[in-house]
Amino acid sequence: MATRVLHRVVGAGLKQTRTGRFTAVVRSLSAYQEDSWFKSLFVRKVDPRKDAHSHLLAKKEDNNLYKIQFHNVKPECLDAYNELCADVLPSIHADPEFPCELVGTWNTWYGEQDQAVHLWRYRGGYPALTEVMNKLKQNEKFTEYRKERGKMLLSRRNQLLLEFSFWNEPVPRPGPNIYELRSYQLRLTKTFSPEKTQEIPPGSMTAGMRWFITQSLSFRTWNLE
Repeated sequence: MATRVLHRVVGAGLKQTRTGRFTAVVRSLSAYQEDSWFKSLFVRKVDPRKDAHSHLLAKKEDNNLYKIQFHNVKPECLDAYNELCADVLPSIHADPEFPCELVGTWNTWYGEQDQAVHLWRYRGGYPALTEVMNKLKQNEKFTEYRKERGKMLLSRRNQLLLEFSFWNEPVPRPGPNIYELRSYQLRLTKTFSPEKTQEIPPGSMTAGMRWFITQSLSFRTWNLE
Protein backbone atom coordinates (compact mmCIF):
# COMPACT_ATOMS: atom_id res chain seq x y z
CA MET A 1 0.00 0.00 0.00
CA ALA A 2 2.76 2.45 0.93
CA THR A 3 4.63 1.74 -2.33
CA ARG A 4 1.60 2.47 -4.49
CA VAL A 5 1.00 5.73 -2.65
CA LEU A 6 4.59 6.85 -3.21
CA HIS A 7 4.42 6.07 -6.93
CA ARG A 8 1.21 8.00 -7.27
CA VAL A 9 2.61 11.10 -5.56
CA VAL A 10 5.88 11.17 -7.49
CA GLY A 11 4.14 10.48 -10.81
CA ALA A 12 1.96 13.53 -10.40
CA GLY A 13 5.07 15.71 -10.33
CA LEU A 14 6.64 14.42 -13.57
CA LYS A 15 6.59 16.35 -16.87
CA GLN A 16 7.86 15.15 -20.25
CA THR A 17 10.16 17.53 -22.21
CA ARG A 18 10.49 17.80 -25.97
CA THR A 19 13.60 15.60 -25.89
CA GLY A 20 11.62 12.80 -24.30
CA ARG A 21 13.27 13.18 -20.93
CA PHE A 22 11.30 13.50 -17.74
CA THR A 23 11.89 16.25 -15.25
CA ALA A 24 10.57 16.25 -11.73
CA VAL A 25 8.51 19.13 -10.46
CA VAL A 26 9.28 19.62 -6.78
CA ARG A 27 6.68 21.33 -4.60
CA SER A 28 7.71 23.04 -1.40
CA LEU A 29 5.81 21.78 1.63
CA SER A 30 6.00 23.01 5.14
CA ALA A 31 7.96 20.93 7.58
CA TYR A 32 4.78 20.10 9.46
CA GLN A 33 2.88 18.89 6.37
CA GLU A 34 5.80 16.82 5.11
CA ASP A 35 6.30 15.19 8.49
CA SER A 36 2.59 14.41 8.88
CA TRP A 37 2.30 12.96 5.36
CA PHE A 38 5.37 10.75 5.84
CA LYS A 39 4.17 9.42 9.17
CA SER A 40 0.76 8.60 7.73
CA LEU A 41 2.34 5.92 5.54
CA PHE A 42 3.32 3.77 8.49
CA VAL A 43 1.43 2.03 11.27
CA ARG A 44 1.63 3.75 14.60
CA LYS A 45 3.66 2.08 17.28
CA VAL A 46 1.51 0.58 20.00
CA ASP A 47 2.89 0.09 23.48
CA PRO A 48 3.00 -3.59 24.46
CA ARG A 49 0.67 -4.85 27.18
CA LYS A 50 2.27 -4.96 30.58
CA ASP A 51 -0.25 -7.44 32.02
CA ALA A 52 -1.58 -10.72 30.70
CA HIS A 53 -5.23 -10.87 29.68
CA SER A 54 -5.90 -13.29 32.52
CA HIS A 55 -4.62 -10.70 35.04
CA LEU A 56 -6.69 -7.93 33.46
CA LEU A 57 -9.94 -9.91 33.34
CA ALA A 58 -9.84 -12.06 36.46
CA LYS A 59 -10.13 -11.01 40.05
CA LYS A 60 -7.12 -11.41 42.31
CA GLU A 61 -6.28 -14.96 43.26
CA ASP A 62 -6.68 -14.19 46.96
CA ASN A 63 -10.36 -13.25 46.51
CA ASN A 64 -12.34 -16.33 45.49
CA LEU A 65 -11.16 -19.54 43.90
CA TYR A 66 -13.61 -22.04 42.41
CA LYS A 67 -13.29 -25.75 41.82
CA ILE A 68 -15.56 -27.58 39.41
CA GLN A 69 -15.81 -31.36 39.76
CA PHE A 70 -17.09 -33.77 37.11
CA HIS A 71 -17.90 -37.28 38.31
CA ASN A 72 -18.95 -39.96 35.81
CA VAL A 73 -21.04 -42.37 37.84
CA LYS A 74 -21.87 -45.99 37.11
CA PRO A 75 -25.48 -45.98 35.86
CA GLU A 76 -26.64 -48.47 38.48
CA CYS A 77 -25.05 -46.39 41.28
CA LEU A 78 -26.37 -42.90 40.47
CA ASP A 79 -29.12 -42.87 43.09
CA ALA A 80 -26.80 -44.20 45.80
CA TYR A 81 -24.16 -41.66 44.78
CA ASN A 82 -26.62 -38.77 45.08
CA GLU A 83 -27.69 -39.96 48.53
CA LEU A 84 -24.07 -40.24 49.65
CA CYS A 85 -23.26 -36.71 48.44
CA ALA A 86 -26.40 -35.31 50.07
CA ASP A 87 -25.29 -36.81 53.38
CA VAL A 88 -21.67 -35.58 53.37
CA LEU A 89 -21.18 -32.50 51.19
CA PRO A 90 -23.66 -30.17 52.97
CA SER A 91 -21.92 -30.86 56.29
CA ILE A 92 -18.62 -29.61 54.84
CA HIS A 93 -20.41 -26.57 53.47
CA ALA A 94 -21.92 -25.74 56.87
CA ASP A 95 -18.76 -26.35 58.93
CA PRO A 96 -17.09 -22.99 59.75
CA GLU A 97 -13.74 -24.79 60.07
CA PHE A 98 -13.68 -25.19 56.28
CA PRO A 99 -13.33 -21.90 54.33
CA CYS A 100 -15.34 -23.26 51.40
CA GLU A 101 -18.91 -23.24 50.13
CA LEU A 102 -20.83 -25.67 47.98
CA VAL A 103 -22.28 -23.30 45.37
CA GLY A 104 -24.24 -26.00 43.57
CA THR A 105 -24.47 -29.67 42.64
CA TRP A 106 -26.19 -31.10 39.56
CA ASN A 107 -26.87 -34.21 37.49
CA THR A 108 -26.61 -33.87 33.71
CA TRP A 109 -29.53 -34.63 31.42
CA TYR A 110 -27.88 -34.10 28.03
CA GLY A 111 -24.31 -34.66 26.89
CA GLU A 112 -22.44 -36.83 29.39
CA GLN A 113 -25.03 -39.16 30.88
CA ASP A 114 -24.95 -40.29 34.51
CA GLN A 115 -22.63 -37.42 35.38
CA ALA A 116 -22.59 -35.34 38.57
CA VAL A 117 -21.21 -31.80 38.69
CA HIS A 118 -20.18 -29.97 41.87
CA LEU A 119 -19.08 -26.34 42.14
CA TRP A 120 -17.09 -25.23 45.21
CA ARG A 121 -16.01 -21.74 46.21
CA TYR A 122 -12.94 -21.12 48.38
CA ARG A 123 -12.86 -17.83 50.26
CA GLY A 124 -9.28 -16.65 50.26
CA GLY A 125 -8.04 -18.26 47.06
CA TYR A 126 -5.33 -20.90 46.92
CA PRO A 127 -4.41 -20.73 50.63
CA ALA A 128 -8.03 -21.55 51.49
CA LEU A 129 -8.00 -24.47 49.04
CA THR A 130 -4.84 -25.86 50.61
CA GLU A 131 -6.30 -25.49 54.09
CA VAL A 132 -9.46 -27.36 53.15
CA MET A 133 -7.54 -30.17 51.46
CA ASN A 134 -5.30 -30.67 54.50
CA LYS A 135 -8.25 -30.73 56.91
CA LEU A 136 -10.25 -33.15 54.76
CA LYS A 137 -7.36 -35.62 54.79
CA GLN A 138 -7.80 -35.89 58.56
CA ASN A 139 -11.60 -36.00 58.46
CA GLU A 140 -12.79 -39.57 59.05
CA LYS A 141 -16.24 -38.98 57.60
CA PHE A 142 -14.84 -37.55 54.38
CA THR A 143 -12.28 -40.36 54.13
CA GLU A 144 -15.06 -42.93 54.35
CA TYR A 145 -17.06 -40.92 51.83
CA ARG A 146 -14.20 -41.05 49.32
CA LYS A 147 -13.89 -44.82 49.71
CA GLU A 148 -17.58 -45.37 49.07
CA ARG A 149 -17.60 -42.86 46.24
CA GLY A 150 -14.69 -44.60 44.52
CA LYS A 151 -16.76 -47.77 44.19
CA MET A 152 -19.44 -45.86 42.28
CA LEU A 153 -17.37 -43.85 39.81
CA LEU A 154 -16.11 -44.64 36.32
CA SER A 155 -13.91 -41.54 36.12
CA ARG A 156 -13.59 -38.08 37.57
CA ARG A 157 -11.84 -34.79 36.84
CA ASN A 158 -11.78 -31.27 38.23
CA GLN A 159 -10.69 -27.78 37.29
CA LEU A 160 -9.75 -24.61 39.19
CA LEU A 161 -11.44 -21.38 38.11
CA LEU A 162 -11.18 -17.65 38.78
CA GLU A 163 -13.96 -15.09 38.56
CA PHE A 164 -14.10 -12.43 35.90
CA SER A 165 -13.55 -9.03 37.46
CA PHE A 166 -16.63 -7.49 35.80
CA TRP A 167 -19.22 -10.05 37.00
CA ASN A 168 -20.68 -10.66 40.41
CA GLU A 169 -20.42 -13.84 42.43
CA PRO A 170 -22.76 -16.70 41.54
CA VAL A 171 -25.80 -16.64 43.80
CA PRO A 172 -28.04 -19.74 43.85
CA ARG A 173 -31.78 -19.32 43.91
CA PRO A 174 -34.39 -21.65 45.43
CA GLY A 175 -34.71 -24.79 43.35
CA PRO A 176 -34.70 -27.31 41.94
CA ASN A 177 -33.84 -25.61 38.65
CA ILE A 178 -32.59 -26.56 35.22
CA TYR A 179 -29.25 -25.06 34.20
CA GLU A 180 -27.54 -24.81 30.86
CA LEU A 181 -23.79 -25.21 30.33
CA ARG A 182 -22.41 -23.40 27.28
CA SER A 183 -18.93 -23.18 25.80
CA TYR A 184 -17.50 -20.00 24.30
CA GLN A 185 -14.25 -19.29 22.54
CA LEU A 186 -12.93 -15.74 22.92
CA ARG A 187 -10.56 -13.87 20.66
CA LEU A 188 -9.12 -11.04 22.71
CA THR A 189 -7.98 -7.78 21.16
CA LYS A 190 -6.19 -4.75 22.56
CA THR A 191 -9.58 -3.06 22.96
CA PHE A 192 -11.31 -5.90 24.78
CA SER A 193 -14.87 -5.04 25.78
CA PRO A 194 -16.54 -7.28 28.38
CA GLU A 195 -19.99 -6.32 27.11
CA LYS A 196 -19.26 -7.67 23.63
CA THR A 197 -18.23 -11.11 24.84
CA GLN A 198 -21.85 -12.14 25.09
CA GLU A 199 -22.21 -11.71 21.32
CA ILE A 200 -19.54 -14.30 20.46
CA PRO A 201 -21.09 -17.51 19.10
CA PRO A 202 -20.52 -20.85 20.83
CA GLY A 203 -17.30 -22.68 20.03
CA SER A 204 -16.04 -26.21 20.52
CA MET A 205 -14.73 -27.50 23.84
CA THR A 206 -11.22 -28.25 22.64
CA ALA A 207 -8.80 -26.61 25.07
CA GLY A 208 -10.54 -27.16 28.37
CA MET A 209 -13.95 -26.26 29.71
CA ARG A 210 -15.20 -22.87 28.55
CA TRP A 211 -18.65 -22.59 29.99
CA PHE A 212 -21.07 -20.79 32.22
CA ILE A 213 -24.23 -21.63 34.10
CA THR A 214 -27.29 -19.70 33.02
CA GLN A 215 -30.81 -19.16 34.32
CA SER A 216 -29.94 -18.98 38.00
CA LEU A 217 -26.24 -18.09 38.20
CA SER A 218 -24.41 -15.19 36.61
CA PHE A 219 -21.08 -16.98 37.03
CA ARG A 220 -19.09 -17.47 33.84
CA THR A 221 -15.68 -19.07 33.40
CA TRP A 222 -13.90 -19.09 30.07
CA ASN A 223 -10.63 -20.47 28.88
CA LEU A 224 -9.20 -17.50 27.00
CA GLU A 225 -7.13 -17.93 23.88
